[in-house]
Amino acid sequence: MSKPTSRIDIDWSPSDDPLGAFCRENHVSLDPIASGPLDGLHFAVKDVMDVIGSTTGFGQPDWLRSHAPADTSAVVIDRLLRSGARLVGRTISDELSYSLSGENLHYGTPTNPAAVDRIPGGSSSGSVSAVAGGLVEFSLGTDCAGSVRLPASYCGVFGMRPTHNRIDTKGIIPFAPSFDTLGWFARDPVILEKVGTVLLGDDAGPGDPHRLFMAKDCFELIDPSVRSTLASSIDLVTRHFGKADNVTVCPGDLNDWRECFSTIQGAEIWANLGSWITMETPKLGPGIKERIAFASDVTSEQERAARAERDIIVKRLNEIIRQGDILCLPSAPRAAPLKGTATSTIEITYRHQAICLLCIAGLGGLPQVTLPMTTIDGLPLGISLIGAAGSDLQLLRLACKLHAAS
Repeated sequence: MSKPTSRIDIDWSPSDDPLGAFCRENHVSLDPIASGPLDGLHFAVKDVMDVIGSTTGFGQPDWLRSHAPADTSAVVIDRLLRSGARLVGRTISDELSYSLSGENLHYGTPTNPAAVDRIPGGSSSGSVSAVAGGLVEFSLGTDCAGSVRLPASYCGVFGMRPTHNRIDTKGIIPFAPSFDTLGWFARDPVILEKVGTVLLGDDAGPGDPHRLFMAKDCFELIDPSVRSTLASSIDLVTRHFGKADNVTVCPGDLNDWRECFSTIQGAEIWANLGSWITMETPKLGPGIKERIAFASDVTSEQERAARAERDIIVKRLNEIIRQGDILCLPSAPRAAPLKGTATSTIEITYRHQAICLLCIAGLGGLPQVTLPMTTIDGLPLGISLIGAAGSDLQLLRLACKLHAAS
């Protein structure tokens, strides 16, 4: 990682934040260090990314206390600063990034600007809140199990998960490296694409996608009222392609794919965080504590079996999503749940159902963009498009075209 030459800037304060989206204990901002395609744009970063001279908190006060300031910034932050964007602050993350709710026991719940009585989704909760509330034009999150795609749907913004390993993640805390990706949010798909062009670099990928598939089993997984609400979005996407064919993504049960994903994820999380947790014994919030315990109990035999199953899943996905193909599916099983929903419901029932949808791109290492194309009972509801590996910029261009046609 290169060392940015810009200074740490403190002329913007989290006290200017009406949404509770930004970190206060380790606030930091940076001026651009060159002029480029992102001139005039402001961005925020999830509190899992190193910023020179500041300590990354990982949504956990004991982590913040027990780690030193970073000597360099994450590669992606440096790249954005060199493209003319200005970093205005760090955003709150779910604790250790191990949640999809956005409710952090230690730092609070960032506001969902689209529905203030609802959760924003996590673990990139502060980043999505800052974008949805207009505090920044774009923000960075991370997406392992769906931490960009689900919050984007809940808050009514665009969200992008790129092809696995397409973007350098040096300077970002490792979580479950088999699935970890950078991700980003924007209210405007043109800005989403512009940021993608900077982060993804030169595009030597295929031409525009030309064939559309509807993920039949994914749509059958969600409530009929949600499926009905998404019908207009499905029609719009279908008109763009001329027609759509149905496909069953998983020949068996998507819950089996979810379990495969969660087993590998848990094993890798414990490999990365277990020694620190054992040494520091941090106070963990509800849901987080139970999942960390699950991660610590994954056996090597369970992990090996899950990785073998993943190989079969990847083969299946490569058969049904080829270059030029798009798979359409719901971004989330429902609109954002109410704040204060029982932990057992939101962290087990809702989480499991969501991961049945979200694990598909994760297991396949595939790019996925979520579009805010409709609402249900006045609440945002996204629809997603998955492409073949390496088709990231094609997906971003498609998002712009569909938005223009809506």
